[in-house]
Formats: sequence, structure tokens, C-alpha cells
Amino acid sequence: MEASQALSRIGLAGLAVMGQNLALNIAEKGFPITVYNRTGSKVDETLVRAHEEGQLPLTGKYTPRDFVLSLQRPRSVIILVKAGAPVDQTIAALADHMEPGDTIIDGGNEWYENTERRMQEAASRGLLYLGMGVSGGEEGARQGPSLMPGGSFQAYNNINDILQKVAAQVEDGPCVTYIGEGGSGNFVKMVHNGIEYGDMQLISEAYDVLKNVGGLTNAELAEIFDEWNKGELESFLIEITADIFKVKDEHGDGELVDKILDKTGMKGTGKWTVQQAAELSVAAPTIAASLDCRYLSGLKEERENAAEVLKEAGLKEEVGSVRSGVDKKRLIDDVRQALYASKICSYAQGMNLLRAKSNEKGWNLNFGELARIWKGGCIIRAVFLDRIKKAYQRNPNLASLVVDPEFAREMVQRQAAWRRVVGLAISAGISTPGMCASLSYFDTYRRARLPANLVQAQRDLFGAHTYERVDRPGSFHTEWTKLARNTNAGVGAFN
Repeated sequence: MEASQALSRIGLAGLAVMGQNLALNIAEKGFPITVYNRTGSKVDETLVRAHEEGQLPLTGKYTPRDFVLSLQRPRSVIILVKAGAPVDQTIAALADHMEPGDTIIDGGNEWYENTERRMQEAASRGLLYLGMGVSGGEEGARQGPSLMPGGSFQAYNNINDILQKVAAQVEDGPCVTYIGEGGSGNFVKMVHNGIEYGDMQLISEAYDVLKNVGGLTNAELAEIFDEWNKGELESFLIEITADIFKVKDEHGDGELVDKILDKTGMKGTGKWTVQQAAELSVAAPTIAASLDCRYLSGLKEERENAAEVLKEAGLKEEVGSVRSGVDKKRLIDDVRQALYASKICSYAQGMNLLRAKSNEKGWNLNFGELARIWKGGCIIRAVFLDRIKKAYQRNPNLASLVVDPEFAREMVQRQAAWRRVVGLAISAGISTPGMCASLSYFDTYRRARLPANLVQAQRDLFGAHTYERVDRPGSFHTEWTKLARNTNAGVGAFN
């Protein structure tokens, strides 16, 4: 009889690479799981993998009804399909067979407002809902990702035991925590991806400067990144960058990295991050610069054309002359320091965006805990996240990482090297938009007085927008033009 078959602890629908790997991870941790996919061949494929990887407790079903009915109550179903309409279609197919108290968990990169809409729709059926950011790519999904679940706390509690085991494990616990209400899990994952854009851009600039100003070979670059990965920059992205420089091209001479077309793809989370920063009036220049660079990279033909036109117009390459006077050893150390200082600013911007959204939505995000769950499993995992965690433990209301006493000291120690790298790159005509954006952010944020007084005067002159004064309270408006013209009457300038 069918009924005698043991029911699964959890279900997973959507068996592309991420879904398959997460399902196998869950099964391997000892939780019986049922999987389902609209195309049955993916179910078969997953069953074969489960058998090959150690006869894992994984069952496959081929209809939404059979899938849902194979789960223990209260049922929990993870959905891993493409964001947008496919999620709504999958929910519709499954919800028909679910009962009040059951939980739906969306593990995709979803726009947080879609999650909040679906939560309300689910609630009207008595269903619980989680929007869960999953970071770490396909390997993370299989070996242990960083998980960012937000939404129903009850839903989180229903699967907490599974998430704790499935997530990446670091010395201070599993890389999962209840993020907060509503779409907070998706929002935190979105900002994580924005920070990731910044990190990748900064690393590519470090590479550009070392290669073109320092004249380093790929073999030397691999060695340097391996070396950096033993110190303060130790992270997943630095580690994989070292590996990239070592791969030979199987279709020709040299390394593969030099044969790759310089056009970057993107999925949208970086754009969302920059849009949200603008909506919330939070400066995120490093993340914005990395997004702009991806857009510019797409204009390959225009850039090739511009190189020709400007060469004909008399533009000379400065790289060679700058390179001839460069002390390689010092440049390498300077770039390491500039990369680290720039990174602090990028993470500060991401954290400030999270704070602004948390305040707006009342999510009560715990920034130290977010830094902790990013220490393993995810793409931005890095040892320096432990320092960010500690900064927020010292002061949960920290205005910016830049003013945490430890990070402040590090940035001050590194600023000379940082300025040298940016200055050198500018004089060589090599763009470092991420490092420049981080440095201007630092220089703007640390100045007690900015030239914004002039902008306010201009706004008041042409639009009567009024201004405040430093020496007395209230709003003021001045007839600037009249007063200026009157003053000039009969006064010979600079006689």
C-alpha cells in the first residue's frame, strides 16, 4: 500500500543545478527529501545522482499532487526556479494541494517586493512563506551555502533544524540566521550581490594596474594573489582569482584569461542595489561604479572605435612611460593596501543601505550576524567579515565601518598607498573607478566641511530654495543677483 511509505521531511521543486545540489545536500545531512520538476527528466537525473552519491534518502515525484502528498505535515517546500512569473506558476501548482500551516520557501534571487506580495497571497490560504537568499553558487548549494531566510518566523522554525545542518559551517556556527520579517531575506541577498559586484570590480582594477603599470605576467599574478590569500585579503574571490591566472589556453599559447572577451554579463541584483541606494538616499559609489563598468564593458565595439579616434586625435599611451619608473615590489604592496581600504568602503556602503532599509521597514536587522553568516558558503566570504562582525558587536549603532576605531586606524595606515595607486593609475590612463569611488567616498565622509555651501547658494539664487546658516538658526533667502550687481557698481575688480 502507498500509505505505508515513509513521508519525506521536506520537498524541493525546481531541479536546475542549484536545486539538484541543494536537494542532495539536504538528503546527505540525513533528511529524507522528495523532489519534483516540471520536466520529469530532471527528476530522473537527480535520482541517479542521489544513488551514485551514496544511496541518499531522496524520492522523486512527477506531479505536483504526488509531490505535496509525499511530505510530512506541516509540509515545507523549497522552490528553486527562475525569479518572476515561474515562481508564481510553481506556487499556484503546489498550493492547490497544500493545507493551512504548510510552508513555501522561495530560494531564488527574487525582488523583495514580489516576496512580500506572495507572503500575503499565501497567508490568505493559511500558508506560511519564506523568501530565502541562497549564496555560494552550485558548489555552495552542494557543500554548504550561506542562507538568508526572511518572512514568517514560524516557517523558519519549522525547518530551522534542516537549515542549520545544510548551511556552511564556520567556527562560530552555521551560516544561517533568521533575517527578519517580510522580504528582508531577499533584500539582504540583493545587497550581498551588490557588495560582490564591488569586490569583483576592485579585484579587476588591482589586476589591471599590476598587469599594465607593473608589467606582471599571469604566473606572477597567480603567485601574488596566492600570497594575498594568506593575509588580510583572504577570501573566496581572491582565491579563485589566483586559480584563474594558472589555467592554460587549450586552443593556443598562453593563459585562457587573456583570450576572454571583455564584456561582462549581469542578472540584475547589482542594478537593484544601486536603485535602492538612490531611493533611500544612501551613497553607494563603489557599487554604482562597478555597475557602470559592467555597462561600459558591454560597449566593446564603441570602445575599440574610441581607441582609434582618440589615437588619431593625438592621444598618447602613458602606460609605458609610467611603467619605466615603477618599483614593482612597492607597487604590489601598495595595490594590496589600496584593495583592502577600497573594500572597507564598499562594505560600509552595503551595510549603510541595509540599515536604511531596515529602519524604513522595521526589520531590525542584526548587522554583526549578517557579517557572520557571510563568513562561509557565500561568494563574498572572507576573513575580514569576522572583523566587521566584531565592529558591530562593539557598537550595534555604528554609523559607518569607516568610523569603527579598528577600521579607521587601518584606513589611515593605508591611505598613502591607496592614493599612490590611484594617482599612478590616473597618470597612466588606466581607469580605477571602484578604487577612486571608494577613495572619494572616504575623503568626502571624513571632511567636516564640504563645498555644498556653494551648491546651496546656487540653488537659492536660481530657485529660491533657501539655505541654513552655520551661525544662527532658521531658513534664509537672499536676492543674490541684485546684491552682487549692486556691489560691483563702481568697484574696479582687481585694480
